[in-house]
Amino acid sequence: MTATTQSDTGESLPRHHLEDAPPSAKFVHWVLDSEGAMTQAQLAEETLLPKRTVRAALETLSEADLVTEEVFLPDARKKVYRASTVSP
Repeated sequence: MTATTQSDTGESLPRHHLEDAPPSAKFVHWVLDSEGAMTQAQLAEETLLPKRTVRAALETLSEADLVTEEVFLPDARKKVYRASTVSP
């Protein structure tokens, strides 16, 4: 049985999208999955990765539908990112 990732809409996504991602994107996804929703700045602080690396990782994850992004209500210029859940 192959593990899949589910988006917020409930669609199952192949896990290979995450397996093919660079290590920084896997790490960012793991942190989002473990810690919950965060902004790009919060992710950079939590992971100790450069902001540019976090931005590239989020772009990679977003293109693969492995994260969702929403407007950060306290500051509409920012976005909050959430990891899609991995189901067995």
